[in-house]
Amino acid sequence: MSNPVDSHPNRNLLILHFTVFIWGFTGILGAVISINAVQLVWYRVLIASLSLLAYFLITKTSLRISKKQFLQFFFTGSIVAAHWILFFHAIKVSTVSVTLVALSSYTLFTAILEPLIKKKSILIPDVVIGLIMILGIYMVFKFESGYTLGIILGLLSALASSLFSTINSTLVQKSDPKIIGFYEMTGAFFWITLYRLFDKSLLSESFNLSVKDWSYLLLLGTICTALAYVAGVSVMRTLSAFRVALITNLEPVYGILLAFIFFGSKETMSIGFYLGAILIIGAVFLYPIYKKRRNLT
Repeated sequence: MSNPVDSHPNRNLLILHFTVFIWGFTGILGAVISINAVQLVWYRVLIASLSLLAYFLITKTSLRISKKQFLQFFFTGSIVAAHWILFFHAIKVSTVSVTLVALSSYTLFTAILEPLIKKKSILIPDVVIGLIMILGIYMVFKFESGYTLGIILGLLSALASSLFSTINSTLVQKSDPKIIGFYEMTGAFFWITLYRLFDKSLLSESFNLSVKDWSYLLLLGTICTALAYVAGVSVMRTLSAFRVALITNLEPVYGILLAFIFFGSKETMSIGFYLGAILIIGAVFLYPIYKKRRNLT
């Protein structure tokens, strides 16, 4: 019997688009949830971990892994936690649009980090695309200097995202991505809890959030994190890496459009910002096209 996921490539393409759209929506939730970034991510990874655990129990999936794998996933979870905290904090101190454009520099950092971690040579076209993105980032900095802290936090978030994604690209060769995701989120929860115990914020946590905040957090932890992760992984079995990369790069586009719909004039930026954003996002889209052509030659 054929796998239903494998027999509907067009449906899987729609699922991937919807998944990326959901990822873009996380920025909106980060802006409307009233608690700070550390609290927000703490609740997010807790809800996501419990949701994935329920999924594994329902599907009777074994969570057994080696001690080495556990330590790898658990410590990588600390980088995941840092990425999300920096991302949401950037939104809190700037805007969704600024943060998502800064986060697009993920491609630039990956082009640098991947060869270093995997001990490969850095290619000239990678450098060219990187320079285009640096020019775009410079323009965003120049024309939106009022959001300097948000831009810096967004860039650091992109760096953390690139680091754990590069690590995961190696780990996924030997482990189920869903299992990796579960242990990394559990690890993220552990490290944030440790930090919150150290700064004593967890000891004073009242858990007395508004109904609105609880609703948004549940949406963020279940639909935008756990479900989106499982859906994103499942469709990758039938779609090419090129197509996945190209569609995933729509995240900042979806996010910025959603920000305009939800927040209107607050998300309006200068012409210089949009020129910089076009350079960055344009380079992001060129990167997988260049990669595909290079692999065909």
